[in-house]
Amino acid sequence: MSENKPQAVDDISFEQEVLQAEGIAVVDFWAPWCGPCLHMAPALEAFAEANAGKVKVFKLDVDENPKTAQKYEIRSIPTVIYFKAGEPVDISIGAVSESTLRSKLDALLEG
Repeated sequence: MSENKPQAVDDISFEQEVLQAEGIAVVDFWAPWCGPCLHMAPALEAFAEANAGKVKVFKLDVDENPKTAQKYEIRSIPTVIYFKAGEPVDISIGAVSESTLRSKLDALLEG
């Protein structure tokens, strides 16, 4: 199986890629100028690769995609939202570690 890396989504592709995804989709709401977002990027990439087949991981640039950021009331970045069946089921605000991402995913997979 090929590497599982975070995929970029935008206002146009968000519904099809994230909301219609089977299983769990994780979206990192970020911006290129955001220090904590850049600091968290390697953890998000490692999380995506380690959980290939269990989860789809996406990144949405809030500056380029204000419609989706506004819809989910993103006020601080990075914000990571876990979606299941098209609905947000868990939200983390601020930079999080790979282990935190994994433990939230594990809890959702068990539930």
